[in-house]
Parts: sequence; C-alpha cells; structure tokens
Amino acid sequence: MDIQQLLNNEIFTKTTSILFLFVIIYALVKISQKATFKIAKDNSAKYKFKKLINFIGYLFFVFGILYIFNTKLSGLGTALGVAGAGIAFALQEVIVSIAGYVTVFSSNFYKVGDRVKLGGTKGDVIDIGLLRTTLMEIGDWVNGDLYNGKMVRVANSFVFKEPVYNYSGDFPFLWDEITIPIKTNGDYKFAKDTFTRILVEEVGDFAKTSQVAWNKMIGTYSIENASVTPMVSMSFDENWITFTLRYAVDYKSRRGTKSVLFDKILSAIKESKGRVEVASAAIEITAFPKK
Repeated sequence: MDIQQLLNNEIFTKTTSILFLFVIIYALVKISQKATFKIAKDNSAKYKFKKLINFIGYLFFVFGILYIFNTKLSGLGTALGVAGAGIAFALQEVIVSIAGYVTVFSSNFYKVGDRVKLGGTKGDVIDIGLLRTTLMEIGDWVNGDLYNGKMVRVANSFVFKEPVYNYSGDFPFLWDEITIPIKTNGDYKFAKDTFTRILVEEVGDFAKTSQVAWNKMIGTYSIENASVTPMVSMSFDENWITFTLRYAVDYKSRRGTKSVLFDKILSAIKESKGRVEVASAAIEITAFPKK
C-alpha cells in the first residue's frame, strides 16, 4: 500500500486525526495551566484552575471526536437516539456524578481542604475528581476529630442525594461545650468567675477573629446574630450545680482545645482549696430494713 492509498484509507485518517487532536489539546491544557498558575495567588485557586482546565480539555476532546466521525453519525441519528437513551439509563450514576462535579466547582458546597460529612463519611477533602471526591476520614474507631488512616472516595452524586455538612465553609470555627458538675454547697459565684476567666484566656483571642467571620455570615444570610464570645451558664437540681462552658473553636483544634481547658479547670478547682468541688452521683440512705 503506497502513501496515497494510506492517506485515502478512512480508518488511518480518522485515527491520525484523533491522535493529532489529543496532542493539540494536551499541549493547550498544559500551557493554560502554567499560565493560570502564574495568575493564581494560592494553592486552592491553582487546584481549581487545574481541575477546570482539565475538564474543558475533556469536553473539547469529546466534541472533536464527534466532529471527526460526523459523517458516520449523520446516517445513524435515529439509532444513536435510541442507544443514547439506553446508555443514559445505564450510566445515570456516572452522569449525575459529573453533574455533581460541575455543581461543586460552580457553587460553594465544599473545596479542597474543607472538613465535610459527605455520603455518611466525615473527613477532610483532599481531592475532587470528575466522578468522586476523596476524603481523609476522621473518627470511626478513633475518638475525636483525628485521622484514622483511611482514604474514602465518595461519588459526587451524593451532593444531590444527601445533605452536605461543611464544618469549615464560610466560617472556620465551631461552637463547642463543656459541662462541669459542682457540689451545691460550693462557692458557685467563684466557680463561674474562674471558668469565665479560663475561657477568655484560652479562646478569647480566637473569638475576636471568629466574630469578624460571623459578621460576614450575617451580611450574606438571614441568620441570627449569635454570640461568639465565650460564656458560662448555670443550672442546678437536687444533686449538683451544672456549669456549661460554651466557646468558639477552630474546627481542627476542637479536641486539643478541650484538653487544655480541662487541664486548666481541674488545676483551678484543686487550687481553690475546697471552695469548688466536683460533684458525683450520690445515694442517700434514709432507713435500714429491720432484721
């Protein structure tokens, strides 16, 4: 077969066209990524640009293949319509996952680095693929918000099926609470002042930066102007006085902050020399059975 016959061979020309199209699009994608990396200021923006350019490259490649085989497809319109309906039904999960991918990048569901609960799995987002989001899982057999070593891939379609819990979206903090039971005969005013002082010393500065983020939330959403300032509330019954310490904390520092607060609280109770004592369940015996 000479060169002229080879060039007239339909399979050869279309295969060559596809390879040429792939090389061109691949080169344009790499060039575009390098150009946007110079413009992007942080790693998050670079990651989004990289994923977006890759997605656009896939689209151009698919449309290019359709254009190359346009003459063939024109005579099979009806057959492709019927086949397309069957393919769409068989691949509905894939199609919904791709739609979820587009939704995630075009909205504010979550981004790489966010801590989310997606598809029943809680973890940090480390990658957002065309079909699946990869999470570094926290919890499960590990107590607290710590990594357990598992990487979980969740289909992007879950953004349409289940609630998406984002623990670090528009504001990077959570509210947390500690409850402390104190004996009713203790100095409850001294206890409240002591607990308030410890909260202010440990998380007071973080509360100020959290207030700025919360003010932005109030301007964006119809939401209550909740207090970010550390506060101590009190309730009591016949057994003990319960103090509830409420405070804002960084979403990745919840366990560590709670440990530090418990350490300082126990130290303060010990130093109070009996003015404050931790209560425990007690049973009062009012009578003994007669022998």
